[in-house]
Amino acid sequence: MPVAAQDREFGGAIELVDPDVFRVCADPNNMPFSNEAEQGFEQEVARFLADKLGRESVSYTYFPQATGFVRMTLGSNLCDVIMSYPQGDELVQNTNAYYRTAYALVYPKDGNLAGVETIADPRLKDKRIGIVAGTPPATYLARAGLIGKAKPYRLMIDTRLDNSAKAMIDDLDSGEIDAAVLWGPMAGYYAEESGKDYAVVPLTGEGKGPATTFRITMGVRATDQEWKRTLNRAIQEYQGEIDEILLSYGVPLLDEEDRPIVSKAGKTGSEVGDAAKAPTPESREPKG
Repeated sequence: MPVAAQDREFGGAIELVDPDVFRVCADPNNMPFSNEAEQGFEQEVARFLADKLGRESVSYTYFPQATGFVRMTLGSNLCDVIMSYPQGDELVQNTNAYYRTAYALVYPKDGNLAGVETIADPRLKDKRIGIVAGTPPATYLARAGLIGKAKPYRLMIDTRLDNSAKAMIDDLDSGEIDAAVLWGPMAGYYAEESGKDYAVVPLTGEGKGPATTFRITMGVRATDQEWKRTLNRAIQEYQGEIDEILLSYGVPLLDEEDRPIVSKAGKTGSEVGDAAKAPTPESREPKG
């Protein structure tokens, strides 16, 4: 435990949250969320909140976001917040959700799939679709009779060595697959990074079955009640600014009625990225 950590009694529990440093648990190579060059949207949100909360700096404890991530970071008191965590997961205490997004279908805007919004669309028949094995949309591909020709990509990977999202978009670029189904933030980001004109369509109309939309929170330790309240107040006060950061990375944001959230310029996540012509991860200048 760092010397600067505060031992705050609250409700009978001790909070081990650094009062001076915004300490983030992060993946070292998992764009668009985070990387060691501090180029991810989680890191931009962290810098923004650190400034608003009066923290002197931001620090990171890096560990691949796979089995053991929570235990080796937040659970070991090496950091105080996981910036993106699905609502309802019991491994952490969730803050209020600060964004909502969905798995998304990616395909060329000017191709013969233009206008497709659901996996059940007949125009996807006989198309080869990229899918991360074991994710909710795989159920809908099977239901639509598309799984036989689908190209699977691995779910459990070491992000330091592999990147299923980038590999899928690379295969879409080359024509190896006709469409891709990815988690929304990855779909929007890598579609933009490709430099191609792709549609990124959130899958919100699939009907009964596994959820495809999720609320994303920040994760803190169960004992850190006051820290959770502090973050909740910041999320509420600065939601508009946080949305703009997420949209700039191509994240397809949705409100509670599945309507796209747009930027101040009236653009969705992918459109904001297209307009900005965001640089590649290799060329994006680290901030902070």
